[in-house]
Amino acid sequence: MAQATQDQGVMGTSDQDEDSPNMIVYRKIEDIITRIQDETEGVPIRTVKSFLTKIPSVVTGSDIVQWLMKNLSIDDPAEAIHIGSLIAAHGYIFPISDHALTLKDDGTFYRFQAPYFWPSNCWEPENTDYAIYLCKRTMQNKTRLELADYEAENLARLQRAFARKWEFIFMQAEAQVKIDRKKDKTERKILDSQERAFWDVHRPVPGCVNTTEMDIRKCRRMKNPQRVKKSVYGLADDTQSQSPVHTASQHTRKDTKEDVEKEILFLNTQLDRHCMKMSKVAESLMGYTEQYLDYDPFLSVPEPSNPWISDDCTFWELEVSKEPSQQRVRKWGFSLDEALKDPVGRDLFLKFLESEFSSENLRFWLAVQDLKRRPLQEVPARAQEIWQEFLAEGAPSSINLDSHSYERTSQNLKDPGRYSFEDAQDHIYKLMKSDSYTRFLRSNAYQDLLLARKKPETEQGRRTSLEKFTRSVGKSLTGKRLTGLMQSS
Repeated sequence: MAQATQDQGVMGTSDQDEDSPNMIVYRKIEDIITRIQDETEGVPIRTVKSFLTKIPSVVTGSDIVQWLMKNLSIDDPAEAIHIGSLIAAHGYIFPISDHALTLKDDGTFYRFQAPYFWPSNCWEPENTDYAIYLCKRTMQNKTRLELADYEAENLARLQRAFARKWEFIFMQAEAQVKIDRKKDKTERKILDSQERAFWDVHRPVPGCVNTTEMDIRKCRRMKNPQRVKKSVYGLADDTQSQSPVHTASQHTRKDTKEDVEKEILFLNTQLDRHCMKMSKVAESLMGYTEQYLDYDPFLSVPEPSNPWISDDCTFWELEVSKEPSQQRVRKWGFSLDEALKDPVGRDLFLKFLESEFSSENLRFWLAVQDLKRRPLQEVPARAQEIWQEFLAEGAPSSINLDSHSYERTSQNLKDPGRYSFEDAQDHIYKLMKSDSYTRFLRSNAYQDLLLARKKPETEQGRRTSLEKFTRSVGKSLTGKRLTGLMQSS
């Protein structure tokens, strides 16, 4: 009877997984993939010779589209491309030279994902697994395995988050690299591409749809918190997705020894999680407050004073002369945002970029900002003008964009809007912030202006002290003369 109950519970869990909407989709896709990979009726998988190299185990996008139209009774090629893109978005097929998981009806080469990485295995990879993968990529000194911009940013963020256990992550990555180097070169190339495609599904390129972020998966995880989570590198992770203390129990019973051990294991795991120290948080807040202390009228008296509540008109005189005060010049050094908010700072930064022959970056950024404030009827024409000036082939002020931002922008311009250049603008902003802005702060133009604003105040202080000294000496001399005249008389 107990064995029957146990078997019924296992079958119930299996049926629950099989009946979920996600698993139904996965089974249908896997049935199509199995048919496509059939040796007799499927798409032929071949090795293609390239310049000085061979590309193993690939198929073309047009072959997949033609197979889908023939075997699934599809008349419209657009519908076949759509179905193929859905299959690619779930990671069952992937391009060998691109991170965007879509299907194209051309000669682009694709590979089939290994069944080990299929999403039907209920993968829930942790950030530590992703950190190990990125470390492995940095250790493999090959051009095709270099990190993309977003992957480099993710690696830096993970390194900060796992600072205390980064040595362990690095050792795991080194061990994986040593194991991979013992494999055949062709096999290693295929496994590298399959592993990259797996992470493109679970940690997709910014802007791409993440097919793993579904509420249904979270609901399933909540219903079955005791389910073992899988690790990418074969190490089972028995930690629970939520605390046993707060898990809603289906029936009241006394805690067994196994329950207590699991609770202890969970609490020990939580102790190892990364957490930011309160001292670091307080230090960051204090630094920000001290930086902007002189600019908060509630905490410090503004200089010059407000002409509307005082008789001092110095503020209006400075505005008329358009000469920035020392506070304004110093504020430009806080961040690039502060420099671009101030018209004088923006003009000075533009002149600096012109001296470095890279002013097109700021002019493009300003043009996109202006586009967002344009009337709607002027937006399409102005968007085309920006494209022709900065991004088109042979543009007079061509800017340097990565391939992802360029493709997204070109797609957005098919239906231009105020935010068609958002990706390109973000890329150019980060480029200016990390490169040109730091050199601007060290440039003679900014440093001379900062010292020039400090110099009058220093001279004024010296002049004031000199006047006080002269008055005191004059008073003493006058007193001595009066005393001498009184004595002579």
